[in-house]
Amino acid sequence: MTKPPAIRPSLLALAAAVAVASLIATASAEIKTLRISNDPRPMILFEKFGFTHTGHVTISVSGVSVSSSINAPNPDPSGLGFFLLSEESLLQVLLEMQQNPNFCVLGSKYVLNLFSFRDLSPPPLSSFNQSYPIPHPNEYSLFFANCAPETKVSMNVRTDVYNVDSDGSKDFLSAGQTQLPSLYTVYSTAYLVFMGFWIYLCLTNKRSVHRIHLLMAGLLLMKALNLICAAVDKHYVKVTGTPHGWDVLFYFFQFLRVVLLFTVIVLIGTGWSFLKPFLQEKEKKVLMIVIPLQVLANVASVVIGETGPFIRDWVTWNQVFLLVDIICCCAIIFPIVWSIRSLRETSKTDGKAARNLAKLQLFRQFYILVIGYLYFTRIVVFALKTIAAYKYQWVSSAAEEAASLLFYGVMFYMFRPLEKNEYFVIDEEEEEAAEMALKDEEFEL
Repeated sequence: MTKPPAIRPSLLALAAAVAVASLIATASAEIKTLRISNDPRPMILFEKFGFTHTGHVTISVSGVSVSSSINAPNPDPSGLGFFLLSEESLLQVLLEMQQNPNFCVLGSKYVLNLFSFRDLSPPPLSSFNQSYPIPHPNEYSLFFANCAPETKVSMNVRTDVYNVDSDGSKDFLSAGQTQLPSLYTVYSTAYLVFMGFWIYLCLTNKRSVHRIHLLMAGLLLMKALNLICAAVDKHYVKVTGTPHGWDVLFYFFQFLRVVLLFTVIVLIGTGWSFLKPFLQEKEKKVLMIVIPLQVLANVASVVIGETGPFIRDWVTWNQVFLLVDIICCCAIIFPIVWSIRSLRETSKTDGKAARNLAKLQLFRQFYILVIGYLYFTRIVVFALKTIAAYKYQWVSSAAEEAASLLFYGVMFYMFRPLEKNEYFVIDEEEEEAAEMALKDEEFEL
């Protein structure tokens, strides 16, 4: 028996929307105002937010118009509306929709209905404005459902999602992210202190300072400024619901920081400025690939952060960002591997076994460090975001920043400007022992 055409789009749309929700961390609920035009989607995800027992959601809708095809005239207005859905209720709702071909998610007992188009004021106003307290603290996703097949919706929507603090002020950050302004302030201070110490180290070892050390200082500055802007951005969102332009500075310094980070890793991996004053063609190609890809990744990051899952191409931009990030992470590994292989071959002919052994050990340690950092920040942090309770989403951000600070600290320590840096270690007494070690140790990766 053929099922009505409404069931599959609705069921798949809800499953897809929930899958989208799983891609994002609990969002900072900036006050969002947007326009939806002739949208036929049966399910639209607006945002995901962690509510406390004082949580509220305010929805303002205006300029509503519904257009239907000839085959579906006069849709039921109660089949179009907004609702909240928790992850705990997802399976029950999907089961209901699977069992009943004509089931509309707005009729489920497992969702928290806010309002339907039946509640709109009569034309030509076609508007609605209402605030709702959240009866049970939890993490909810805000959806719009269109259960009328072959129907397109246009409307202006403003959403205010917040918790109320004990002093009566509104907190527009999710329950799991309200600690982020303080967290980013602490880490930005740590990087400023780090940068001050690095500058002092460079000034006291001027004869050993190379151009790469100046880039590394610039990287610390960009990281500190990025965190300062993140802290101020989150503070203004927390207090007022809008970033007051600090999001622009945040994305700007984030772009510079990421490009500098990947550039520094590639340059250190090639031995530039330490081992040789120039880059080979294949190493230049890596930079020519990584930097444009990082530009694309940051464009995708801005689209993801500044729009939201309600735009139709939001999932596509997420996929672009993930793909580009993976390509860049793979690309920066190659120069390190090339340097290890080159040093391995050189050690067989130049008669400087102790120096080459030290260099090989240093590069292998750096290789392991980069792999560990990329694995932790891409895999472990994502796992923490997924499994942590919504009230503790800040833990994943703290873990990511702690891992980054540790990575920066170890990398800068390994390649610090000292006269007896491992790059230049020559111990004639251990030359014979080093030769034996190079013969025994293949430095396979």
